[in-house]
Amino acid sequence: MRVISGQAKGRPLKAVPGNTTRPTTDKVKEALFSMIGPYFDGERVLDLFAGTGGLGIEALSRGAGHAVFVDANPRSVEVVRRNLDAVKMAGQAEVYRNDARKAIKALERAGVPFDLIFLDPPYAMEDCDALLLELEERGLTADGAVAVIEHAARVDYPDRIGGFARTRLSAYGETALSIYRCRGEREASEPISEPEQTPEGGTEP
Repeated sequence: MRVISGQAKGRPLKAVPGNTTRPTTDKVKEALFSMIGPYFDGERVLDLFAGTGGLGIEALSRGAGHAVFVDANPRSVEVVRRNLDAVKMAGQAEVYRNDARKAIKALERAGVPFDLIFLDPPYAMEDCDALLLELEERGLTADGAVAVIEHAARVDYPDRIGGFARTRLSAYGETALSIYRCRGEREASEPISEPEQTPEGGTEP
């Protein structure tokens, strides 16, 4: 694993020991950021199932301003901190060991919304739509925010989650990416168009 582009391009990232995490492959990560970026300008990022921290770190490398990393696994939390130190971005990050739902409640107290949200849980967990809705209801999603759900290709998430509309659905073997954007009030009253789809196994951004 490595940082693909930006300030920390080429820097290797440590993996979490054992088989409890499933890091996003470089191929999928490259496709993902070509769809949502590829570069940013000071955005706030939430990496809710951080694992190695690869997605949040990639966003920071590409210009995001600050990232919050959350994972319930203590080994993941330690790896995220080590990876942040290795790419010299610890000063732009907060790292917490917590369950996702407890973390959302804690983040609500800070009252600062996020512009970019990564939801990449274990594939056995299939309720990221409920988590995204809770983030929105607790005021943690900025207007125009982008949310990415990485999930098993066999799982079908809805085209709309609260004020979020799915704009892209791409499959890469057993992995799929559902990309959502938070719609403004005027957009929310308009019909939702079908999301763009990349054929299974495709690599086109």
